[in-house]
Amino acid sequence: MKVGLDLIEIARIRRTLERYPSFRERVFTQAERDYCDSRPNPPQHYAARFAGKEAVGKALGFGVARAFAWLDVEISGRPKPGVRLTGRVADWARRNEAGELDLSMTHSRELAAAVCVVRDVDVD
Repeated sequence: MKVGLDLIEIARIRRTLERYPSFRERVFTQAERDYCDSRPNPPQHYAARFAGKEAVGKALGFGVARAFAWLDVEISGRPKPGVRLTGRVADWARRNEAGELDLSMTHSRELAAAVCVVRDVDVD
């Protein structure tokens, strides 16, 4: 089993959304943008999904550095979020025999956090 954890200040995401309009399109899928923008406090939901993507990258061992493909990790659903991997991140997960991903996200007024657990593939 592998675990990834991330914590981010919602104000930081709010400022980034305001300063860099392309941030939404670079980091979040259309479905994620539609969901976050439909909520009363969009930055809070963007921050939770951002933390979720970082936690997934860390748990997979893919990391979140320059090579991370933000759009290859899509977080959907509520109250229990699901994770859909595509592209380079999905290929990485297959090559590294990652099992099922379990993601939990939360937020307060100031912080958003996420933890991802990647189960080991059962080898019989």
